Amino acid sequence: MRRGRRPKWMINIGKERIDILFKLADNEFSRHPERSHRYVKLARNISTKYNIPMPIKWKRRFCKNCYKFLKPGQNCKVRLSKGKVHFKCLECGQMMRVPYEKEKKEKRRIKIESYLIKKRANE
Repeated sequence: MRRGRRPKWMINIGKERIDILFKLADNEFSRHPERSHRYVKLARNISTKYNIPMPIKWKRRFCKNCYKFLKPGQNCKVRLSKGKVHFKCLECGQMMRVPYEKEKKEKRRIKIESYLIKKRANE
């Protein structure tokens, strides 16, 4: 087997397969949760085999400890605290923390801009 990066066409096929597997996992979770967990394992195997980083939109949809698919409200708790999003896996109890500073800075910037616009209108 070759070492290092794969050709571009292999990487594209791998990304498509990862996306398909996560969509299937999302659709199947309510009826067959163990099947959706298997889809996540297959997607991770593809990611490691073809040396592809997991897409950001799917990176937070599985537990980094037990590799189970996470569905908020069913086997995962989502909380906001101190500028971070806390994901708690109810399968193994693992806590994942993801910062959301960009969103907070954007909200603050919009608030300041609206204040300045009102101040200019009053002058």
